[in-house]
Amino acid sequence: MNSSPPLITPATKRVMNLSHILRQAARRHGAGTGFVWGERTWTWVELDQRVDAMAAALAAKGIRKGDRVLVQSKNCNQMFESMFACFRLGAVWVPTNFRQTPDEVAYLAQASGASAMICHGDFPEHAETIRETAPSVRFVISIGHSAFGENYDDLVELHREHSVSEAAVEYDDPCWFFFTSGTTGRPKAAVLTHGQMAFVITNHLSDLMPGTTNADASLVVAPLSHGAGVHQLVQVARAAKTVLLSSERFDVDEAWSLVERWRITSMFTVPTIVKLLTEHPSVDEHDHSSLRYVIYAGAPMYREDQKHALKKLGKVLVQYFGLGEVTGNITVLPPWLHDPEDGPGVKVGTCGYERTGMQVSIQDDQGREVPAGVTGEICVCGPAVFAGYYNNPEANAKAFRDGWFRTGDLGHVDEEGFLFITGRASDMYISGGSNIYPREIEEKILTHPAIAEVAVLGVPDRTWGEAGVAVCALRPDQTLDESELLAWLDGRIARYKVPKRVFFWKALPKSAYGKITKKTIREELETQGCLQPADPAESSAQRR
Repeated sequence: MNSSPPLITPATKRVMNLSHILRQAARRHGAGTGFVWGERTWTWVELDQRVDAMAAALAAKGIRKGDRVLVQSKNCNQMFESMFACFRLGAVWVPTNFRQTPDEVAYLAQASGASAMICHGDFPEHAETIRETAPSVRFVISIGHSAFGENYDDLVELHREHSVSEAAVEYDDPCWFFFTSGTTGRPKAAVLTHGQMAFVITNHLSDLMPGTTNADASLVVAPLSHGAGVHQLVQVARAAKTVLLSSERFDVDEAWSLVERWRITSMFTVPTIVKLLTEHPSVDEHDHSSLRYVIYAGAPMYREDQKHALKKLGKVLVQYFGLGEVTGNITVLPPWLHDPEDGPGVKVGTCGYERTGMQVSIQDDQGREVPAGVTGEICVCGPAVFAGYYNNPEANAKAFRDGWFRTGDLGHVDEEGFLFITGRASDMYISGGSNIYPREIEEKILTHPAIAEVAVLGVPDRTWGEAGVAVCALRPDQTLDESELLAWLDGRIARYKVPKRVFFWKALPKSAYGKITKKTIREELETQGCLQPADPAESSAQRR
């Protein structure tokens, strides 16, 4: 049987080159301040000219459309510019987490097939390792003076009179290799495209920070290599200025001082940073009334921390759920749905509803959608979903099913479509035949006034298969021991969910993006010999 003829003749899906948003800002608001770092400022025209010059320098060195450019750098104006310089040529921006080791960055160079590297002068070992192990990298450009490559700013000055035309790009042409965090193995390069990211920018402006204009300002408190870089694209699209902290060290007092000085209206961060910002005394010493959107992602915020932040800042919190592969575009919980008090109609524990143009499906192991209230894997489709992992067909086969991207997160939706995340599929453990989701236990433990942070993990147990272990950090000047916390939990959660052991550390390890890293916690517990299966008699006694 013949299939029906196509309704339209296929055509080239040309889209705007993403670097054009910087050109637009320069044309409309050229003399306005676009970027602030320390005491230095750059206008939109200056930024656009510097991007043209660096694009010309890269082109003179043979970088062409589709080539990958590895960028190892702390936050600075050059890193910000390098994104647009790559985009302008149709090349692919490949930023690293600057805290990664030289060997880890060398792997990213090899996995991406990078042709060039832009490296901050503080990382000579990274540049040297790349030269020794990544033959595809033909040259290195140094941010700041160093012995390992031509100086970035010298090249900008050399090519200052050059103007570069934006490369013609199609919807699926890659612009950014967004490396996953690699918490369960080697990082994978999620391919982000010009067409996809144009949708993401529009969606962020619609759902996360509506009404953003050139009168706004955004404070960067996270590495531009990750979600913060996406948010700065959004700011550029509306000519809102970007303000950096003076160094990579997170200084809470400086952050609030910059909020006051530059009348910051939005910032993107993670729950642990919101907690630090709102629990520090300086939150009460600086004017932050300009804030409209404090956007947090990466993990749901614990309810007690959420309440505290709302009382300090007012209803400015915006939560979204998303992964690098979907570029933050799965759900949103806007300010008016954040409430500092529990009560009728308050959606406690949700990460919001579907983003504009996106669809969520909760599915069982066979890919069947489950009813409201039933836990399953969170799957998503829509224009914000990435093109796939670069050169990794096995990972792509696992990540997609029937066109749905499988997030690996577990959760359920209510009758109104609000999503509740239970945890990572890899976090769930089975104890005595019962599925246990650490998130629920962590939420309860955090309501104890002495607890600042907590992570719950499933560990081997001879009787129950697996049992829970909690690792906690206390608030300053607080004391609490294992028996006291376990006694406090008795009656607050079901007995079978109560952790078998509780360990207290000064602080919990976190990734460069501020998320608690359970993989590192597990490794440390194993090193300390804390994960040996317990004696069956002891385990049985605790269940009684």
